Amino acid sequence: MNEVLTAWAQFAAALVLIGYAGTVLSRYGDVIAQKTGLGGTWIGVALVAVVTSFPELVTGISAVSLADDADIAVGTVLGSCVFNMGILVVLDFLSRGRSVFQLAGQEHILSAGLGVLLIGVVGFNVLLSTRDGSSAPALGMIGVYTPIILLLYVVSVRVVFRYERGNPPDEPTNAFARETRLSSAVAAFSASAVVVIAVSVSLPFVAQNLAAAMDWHRTFVGTLFVAAVTSLPEVVVTVAALRIGAVDLAVGNLFGSNMFNIVVIAIDDFFYLDGPILSAVDPVHVLSAFSAIMMTGVAIVGLLYRPRGRIFGGIGWASLILVTIYLLNSYVLYLFGG
Repeated sequence: MNEVLTAWAQFAAALVLIGYAGTVLSRYGDVIAQKTGLGGTWIGVALVAVVTSFPELVTGISAVSLADDADIAVGTVLGSCVFNMGILVVLDFLSRGRSVFQLAGQEHILSAGLGVLLIGVVGFNVLLSTRDGSSAPALGMIGVYTPIILLLYVVSVRVVFRYERGNPPDEPTNAFARETRLSSAVAAFSASAVVVIAVSVSLPFVAQNLAAAMDWHRTFVGTLFVAAVTSLPEVVVTVAALRIGAVDLAVGNLFGSNMFNIVVIAIDDFFYLDGPILSAVDPVHVLSAFSAIMMTGVAIVGLLYRPRGRIFGGIGWASLILVTIYLLNSYVLYLFGG
């Protein structure tokens, strides 16, 4: 009983810290975006997304270096990509009046498309590789795809940056952004980012301890629980950004997180010492990769078409399709995930 209470207390403390620091991160990230002219999209893609993706990075490195388990590392990343697109449904539901696909700028299509490219590289190489790695193209102990992923990510962030610079946002419209000095915003953003990262580093271990204490550790419920907990920073920061009206920061964080998540796989490849990491994973992970690609495709269509109608007064048809793909992916992984 004491172990259960301790595990829940640790989880509650992490949730409170993430909730507070994530709200501050969103508020001052929006100020930085408006003051510098970089725009919420680039701040979300390049800065906030990296901060909120630390749980996946920690989980992956610990999985391959301590447990020698490539499946956990890759599964966590691809599962997070699917989950991030599911968060769009939450945003759509919380966005009263107009759909989030109407409120968000169409510049997100650029980062969404680049995310599809990066996820596709992973899915392609999982299919290309065999279980013993004999047919996997490699550069020493890492896959050929690892430097390709890193290069694509750098180019992608640069492309989004150049696009945002060519399409600067309007002058700050809210009093808080106008009255806050840029130096103060940077300091507050940095401090909250440190807190989010610090708590994020502990989140995978907190989730695993709680799942073990509740005897969920080796069940499908436990797997989903750990994946959901490691995505807490994305959820909190994204919802907080939406609540202060920083829609582009919120949506940019989700697409940017998917881009950086694929970089996490490349980083994990350096820590995995038994050869290219994608040669050692179960082919079932391709299902998550394809699901993430399909869900991103739906989001792109939603951003282009900007659906007005709502189903049951809550979400649009794009969100309904996203939910359907998410549930289907979870069910298929439950059946064939092993």
